[in-house]
Parts: sequence; C-alpha cells; structure tokens
Amino acid sequence: MIITPPMSPQRAQEIARSIDLRDLPDDFYANPYPVYDALRASEPIRQMPDGSYLLTRYADLVTVYRDVQTFSSDKRVEFSPKYNVPPYDPGHPSPLFQHHTTSLVFNDPPLHTRVRKLIMGALTRRAIADLEPGLIALVDNLLDAIGARGGGDLIEDFASAIPVEVIGNLLGVPHEDRGPLRGWSLAILGALEPRLSAEQLALGNRSVSDFTSYLTGLVAERRKHPSDPEHDVLTRLIQGEAPGERLSEAELLQNCVFILNAGHETTTNLIGNALVCLQEWPLQKADLLSKAELLANNPRGLEADLTTVIDEFLRFESSNQLGNRRAVKACTVGGIALPAGALVTLCIGAANRDPAQFALPHELQLDRQDNRHLAFGFGVHQCAGLSLARLEGRVAIGRFLQRFPGYRLTAPPTRGGRARFRGFLRAPFAVA
Repeated sequence: MIITPPMSPQRAQEIARSIDLRDLPDDFYANPYPVYDALRASEPIRQMPDGSYLLTRYADLVTVYRDVQTFSSDKRVEFSPKYNVPPYDPGHPSPLFQHHTTSLVFNDPPLHTRVRKLIMGALTRRAIADLEPGLIALVDNLLDAIGARGGGDLIEDFASAIPVEVIGNLLGVPHEDRGPLRGWSLAILGALEPRLSAEQLALGNRSVSDFTSYLTGLVAERRKHPSDPEHDVLTRLIQGEAPGERLSEAELLQNCVFILNAGHETTTNLIGNALVCLQEWPLQKADLLSKAELLANNPRGLEADLTTVIDEFLRFESSNQLGNRRAVKACTVGGIALPAGALVTLCIGAANRDPAQFALPHELQLDRQDNRHLAFGFGVHQCAGLSLARLEGRVAIGRFLQRFPGYRLTAPPTRGGRARFRGFLRAPFAVA
C-alpha cells in the first residue's frame, strides 16, 4: 500500500517556485519533503508572497532559535490581523487572540520564564516516572478493546486516546468531563494554520470560550480543594512558587488550555505517524519487533536505546512541521538580510531532513546516532513536555507492537491536511 506517494523533481520544483503556505496543493500535504528539498537547494531563505520568510536549512533554524534577543516568540503583532476580525477588533480581542498571545509558547520572558518554571516543576523525572504505571494500564485497556474488535482505527481508537487521558490526569480533569477535550484542542490548534476559513475561525473562537469557561469552574474547585502540587500541574500553577510568580487568572486559564494543546495533537501524531510509517518500512518494522519488549518495559539503564528509536520517528515525520518568530531588529541569517519586523517561518520538517545535518535523511534509521532533531524545538523554547511525550511514545508504540506484531492497514490512511501539524485523521487497521 502506497501511503506517502512519490513526487517527481519537476513537480517539487513547480510547487517550490510558487509556494504560498496559505494556498498549498493536495500533493504537498501528502508529501512535502521533495518541495522542502527543492527550496533548500535553490532558495533556503525564501521570501513568501505575504512578505514573510520561510527557512528550510537546519543551521538557519538553530541560529534563529538561539538568538532570542533578535527573534521574538511574541505573536501579538502577527496574530492581531489574523484573529481580530469582525465582530472582534484590537480593542475587543477575539478568544483565539487572547489565548494564543497568553500561552507559554507564544511569549517571551518574563511571562514565558514564569510559566515554564511552574510547569517544569510539575514535570520532574520523578513525576513522569510516577505516571508510567497508569499509562501502561491505559494503553493495555485500549489494546484489549482493539483485540476484542479485531482492529479499528489507529488514530481514533488508539493514538488520540492516550494523550487526552494523560493531560487530563495532569490537570485533574474528571473522567466524565473529558469528552470535549480533543475537539476543543483540534479546533484551537487548527486555527494556527496559515489559511483559515470563516468556519474554522468561528469554531476556534467558540472552542477557546467553551474550554476557558469549563476551566473557570475547575480552577475554582481546585482552589477550594488543592491536590499535591508536585504531581498536579493545575494546583502548582494556582499556587505558584512565590507571590511575584503567580499567574493572573487569564494567564492561568490560557496556559491550562495550552498544556492540553501542546500535549495532545503532537503526541497523537507521534504515535499515529510511527505506526503508519512502519507499514511503509517493513524491514525497520521487523527490527523494531525484536525490540518491542525493550520498548514496552524500559529496563533501567537502557533509556538511550529507547530514545534512539522514538527520536528517529520524531525526526522522520515531525509532528510539528512549522514554527514562527519575528525579528525585532534588522539582522542577517544564512547570508540573507532580514528587516526589522520580519516574520520568519521555521520549517522544522525541512530541517529534520537536511542532508547537511543528517546522513540519508529520507531513510528511516531506527538506530540513528547523534540525532539532534528539532521536533521539540531548541533552546529556551524547547518543549517543556518532551520527556512525557517520549514516555507516551515508548509505551504506546512498544506495547502495541508487542501485542499486535502482524497489524495491517485495511485502507489508505487519511492525512490531516495541515501544513503545521503533520499526522493522520484516520488509519483503519486489522489485527491478526
């Protein structure tokens, strides 16, 4: 079964010559990597039709990530015209604007520093290790249900069900309230795509409003009955480290929304992409099956081996393909002068297939060494939940392969149709 269709060099160059992230053809969504190769070879820092710059070289992305004095993560300038459209305006900002300009990932210090410190305090190695038994039980229950049905959908019935439960546990969301979480997250993250329809914009705004309304009640309840701040992220965010580091109510609510979003779709994509990818790479699948017990049980002292496997999936099919920065002053990147105010799109998917950094970048090599991929970002904005994501990937993929080594897709999987987040909407499969 062909899952990632090939693209001719001529077609890749054709798309690259007129590329506009707001208007991409279907074959780009199916397989963007030949287009990234063409851009990297001919114009690695490409000015786009909207005046922004698209960067596709690994070294250039690292340069931008490192230079936090020049490149800002604050998105107020960029997001105001995108989200503050009638009936909203800068004086009455939209829910999407309020969320995406208050959350951890789209901010600079001091807000970024305060929130990251609080979140990291609840995601210690010990706290993550304590999550593992519950995660294993969750995965095994999902596998039992799949086995009883003889298959299902890799995304709906497995990959997407894991991070929603894990993040729900971290925030202490009651199980009976978790039904809307995935829909809210998909709508809010979907509004980050370069091109939005009026329907997507309305759904995103409604999802932020509904989610923050729900969280208001949850926060009020947690203030009355706090949990252990070493393990409960919401309690830790409420209490803060010290009076000067406590979050405002708006900051608290929006960063709870962010925690779900950050840990949901990207981890779903990691698990789903990996299991679909192995259908295209049968030799690598056979090799991984021999390590399935290792992946599932993680004996002490073997973490490096586990990281090698999961990190190659992250490099090969990066869950998050695009990032953004704004140059606060004129600068030069990769020999190209950028003006003050320049909007920069960091093409993570392209950087993770850059032959200047990775040998045989278009091959899945599960034993790849020195794999310094950028799937989690780099520097001060590196993903705060990367250890948790690796744990979820290891347990989910390992135990799935151990239980169903002969799984097979029963129909071509359906891509998500997004430029920023690469994953599948559906992937029907059967088990022996």
